[in-house]
Amino acid sequence: MTTPPTSMDPAAPVPTPLTPAHSLRTHGLRVSYDGKEVLRGTDLELRSGEWLGLIGPNGSGKSTLLRALVGLVPSTGRVELGDGRVPGPTDLALMPQSPELPPGMTVVEYVLLGRTAHLGWLNNESTADRRIATDVLRRLQLAGFADRRVRQLSGGEAQRVVIARALVQQSPVLLLDEPTSALDMGHQVEVLELVDELRHEDGLTVVAAMHDLGTAARYSDRLALLEHGSIVSIGRPLEVLDPPVLSRVYGHPIEVHDVGGHLVVVPAPRAPRTAPGERAPHTPVDLASRRTRAEEIS
Repeated sequence: MTTPPTSMDPAAPVPTPLTPAHSLRTHGLRVSYDGKEVLRGTDLELRSGEWLGLIGPNGSGKSTLLRALVGLVPSTGRVELGDGRVPGPTDLALMPQSPELPPGMTVVEYVLLGRTAHLGWLNNESTADRRIATDVLRRLQLAGFADRRVRQLSGGEAQRVVIARALVQQSPVLLLDEPTSALDMGHQVEVLELVDELRHEDGLTVVAAMHDLGTAARYSDRLALLEHGSIVSIGRPLEVLDPPVLSRVYGHPIEVHDVGGHLVVVPAPRAPRTAPGERAPHTPVDLASRRTRAEEIS
């Protein structure tokens, strides 16, 4: 388990030079709202093709970090790509937590919005843009939905369409803010498996704010645990999902179990509550003795 130094630490090392293996780096990234610091000197280095899961309780800074990476909130510090450039509008694609699906818009029209960053002022989509959108819809098995209204889609279908819009942007870094928060378990797996498949096929770097810790561990190469706007732990899932640390950060006793090679994170069991004279809920009951007594009474 490691705790990365912040720019406030006088002993913090100078960042190592970026290499082509890096896709994105932040150094001393800070965000403040109304004078209150909500992201505190975040330092990150992402390698091309990795999946970094952002975890932490509500208000810990996960969404703020994603929004700061794409410049949607004012920030200080540095955000750099692997070649040292400041990210432009086509370098990072953000899938927001609650995307707006405009009424009356078809799937293909919505997906084509992902090409906006590539268009000049007042330019319309070209044939090439439409070809890219069509290709993405086919890969995501959405070609048959192209003319459907986005408001008529199921939850799982809508999430895939939002992912399609992000992929049409053709950015090397994909940022996901709680991508499965409104989905049932089956659709959650479907969406995350799709993102993971595309990551390996296209070499995408994925940064995903995730609510479920076990799911985050299942898909992420590394996890970053945030608390009050700071990264308190970053590393492999087995290193970061440390029960004492999680229990402190989330304010509740937490257990971590290995089930079939996958980490499962659950709240510690509740203590049994019994009224005077009642049997404890988890105490085994001798059914044979109970039947014998019932027969004697009858």
